[in-house]
Parts: sequence; structure tokens; C-alpha cells
Amino acid sequence: MLDEYQLEQPIIYKTILNAIKKDTITHAYLIELNGYSKGLDFALSMAKFLLCPHHYTNLKQCQDCHQCQTIDDGNFLEIKIIKPDGQWIKKEQLEELQQEFNRKAIVGNQKIYIIDGVDHLNTYSANSILKFLEEPVPGIIAILLVDNAYQVMKTILSRCQILSLKKEKNKEYDTLPTKQLLANFSFHNQEEIDNFLETADEKIEVMIDYITYFEKHGYQSIIYKNKSFLEVFKSDLFLVFQWFILYYKDVLNYILNRHLEFFEQEKDTIQEVASQNTVLSISKKIEILLTLSEKIKYNINSNMLMDKLIIELMEVKK
Repeated sequence: MLDEYQLEQPIIYKTILNAIKKDTITHAYLIELNGYSKGLDFALSMAKFLLCPHHYTNLKQCQDCHQCQTIDDGNFLEIKIIKPDGQWIKKEQLEELQQEFNRKAIVGNQKIYIIDGVDHLNTYSANSILKFLEEPVPGIIAILLVDNAYQVMKTILSRCQILSLKKEKNKEYDTLPTKQLLANFSFHNQEEIDNFLETADEKIEVMIDYITYFEKHGYQSIIYKNKSFLEVFKSDLFLVFQWFILYYKDVLNYILNRHLEFFEQEKDTIQEVASQNTVLSISKKIEILLTLSEKIKYNINSNMLMDKLIIELMEVKK
């Protein structure tokens, strides 16, 4: 249960315990995973703690209670876990959630839903969950999981208490530039991770080449780069837009004399891009990328999206 994370995640552990002691549990939590591999397990332990009638943090005092085992078996009616159906979490999944949670709790007086990968909400499903968050029902608690809070709509963030998990240390991919990026995306199994790693180095190289070309040649990117770029990324536009954001974030880090978080091995190109930008221009570019990445969820035409990206980024340079 929750005690398993007392040493690994001391800050968030104490925050949750204090909320119970002071009776300040909120209706919605957004947990920023920061690459923590046991994020869903942590969320379930948190849910067990919140739903436990005695708020036990371990199993030593439970005696004949089997509630936690029922939760582990996936048979506890007062907890619902939602994961992406394919690439996105769909509106229908959240409508089903709302229907189920409109019914009174059978066990106790609380219900908890966990959305694993809230960055996979498309605009329609995001609006559905936003209505749920804007009009909280007593006894219903939301736990939303995402690797980085900046990937979530601001309107959703504003309605949640944000809790950040500590990054794990000594993982085998900590020293490898490509694998460092694993911490910033949601994967559902090892096969997805392996498939990602198989082509990630080549794709990152294409992505960086695209950025550096744009920074030098501007509008010419539409003519000379978009076609070859889309041949590589047409089915992964959302992914590459997240990479764009991380790359420009490191450019911002460089300008501000901070440590590079994601692309330390690309310091030369980052230095080059930084020399052509200011803090304000990079911040605006990141904002544009965040806005356009949302449009990908509408299945917008890829060519039009990339043309729009270049045009809007060029407006920043003026």
C-alpha cells in the first residue's frame, strides 16, 4: 500500500497523509510522473488509502478486510481506470464513466477514477472531463496521470492539485540520450518501448535537422523540407511535436544558462539555434507548438499543419 512509497516518494507521501489528517482531500489530483515507472501502481495505492475506512497505509492492521485485494483483482466497483483506446482516450469512455459514477457508491461513500495518460485526451474527451471537473460531485475523486504537466490543457490543470513524483535513478537508459526521452511519453508495454527505441535515433536526427534548417532558411522549409519530413513522421506527428517542445525547452535552458535536460548531446545545434533567438521568441514558439499539437487530435491534414507551423513560427521571428 502507500507505505511502499514512503522512501521513494517522501514528499508526495507526506502530502497525501497530511491531507487526510487535515481533512483537505481535494476532488481532483494531477500526478506528474516525471518518468516514474510505477505511476499507475502509486495511483492505485493512493486510491486504496483514500478509500480505506481507516486510512491504513499498510496491510498490517487490516485483519479480515479484503478490499485492497478486490481492487488489485480489478473487481472493486468504486474504482475505474481509464486508458487510451488506441492513440486517444475517447469521449465515449468518459461518457460511460460519468454514467457509472452518477450512481451512489455501494461500498463506503467515495468513488475514484484514474485516467492513465491524460495527455491522450483529444479535444472532445478533454471537454467532457473538464465538465466533470468543473462541477465536482461530493464523494468522487479524480486522479489524473501524465508524464509532464505541460502536456495537459491549462483549463484542466487549473482544476487539479498537482503532485510531482521524483524521477527514478540508475535506470539503464539514464545515460543514453535517446532513452532519456522515454520519461516524457506514455507507453503501455515493453513492446511499445522497444519499437520506439528501434527508430528513435534516426527520427530525432531528422527532427533536429528540420529545426536547424528552419531556423536558417525560414519559409523555404515548406518547399524543401516538409515533404521528406512528413515521410518520416506522418503517423507520429503528435510525438514529434512533443520532441519539438522538448528541444526548444533545452534551447531556452541554454539561453538561461541552465542545464540541458533532454538533448545534451546536441549542444552544438542548440547553441546555434539559441544564437538566433531570445527568451521571448523561444517561449512563443513553445506556445505555438503546444497549440498546434492539440489540432493533431482533430486529424487535421498533415501538410496543412506543417505549413501552418512554419508560417506561425516565422511570425515570431518578425
